[in-house]
Amino acid sequence: MSVAKLAGRYAKSLIDLAQEQGKLETILGDIQAFKAANENRDMYMMLKSPIINTAKKRSIIEAIFGESFDKMTMAFTNIVLTKGREQYLPEICEEFINQYRGIKNITSATVTSATPLKEETLEKIKDKIRSEMTQGGGTVEIETKVDASLLGGFVIEVGDSLYDASVATRLKKLRKELTGSVN
Repeated sequence: MSVAKLAGRYAKSLIDLAQEQGKLETILGDIQAFKAANENRDMYMMLKSPIINTAKKRSIIEAIFGESFDKMTMAFTNIVLTKGREQYLPEICEEFINQYRGIKNITSATVTSATPLKEETLEKIKDKIRSEMTQGGGTVEIETKVDASLLGGFVIEVGDSLYDASVATRLKKLRKELTGSVN
């Protein structure tokens, strides 16, 4: 079974249980905290390591998260550990967040521009994405990046869609047109 499929199944079971118990937001917070902890290389490598036994991994996770996480999250983590799937916990966390976004109709977008964009420009971009890419006008979360190599304009990424209105791309297209017509 592929990692994506496995992560999707585990995430779906946790999300269904969290919704049933009315703890979706609480579990989301736990999952986000666990995901953030996995950005620490030592934590990530500990989960992925076949050398560290399951009991040791369980005790480490319990020591770090036992006091602050909901009992449901800890029980889920223990099930994953018991099944020997702990190396997939980072992917399960990512898939849980993706499924949560789907349930709550949240669309994520990345806007890369040559210079920082003004807040009103970002709001216009959000409105455009909301009207064209979300069902029923869901929520749009924008991550901004600055890349001076764009020279001007911006690039918007939403899922698999890319809208490139950068000066650098326009110059490349113009260069192709001019060199193509000369030959």
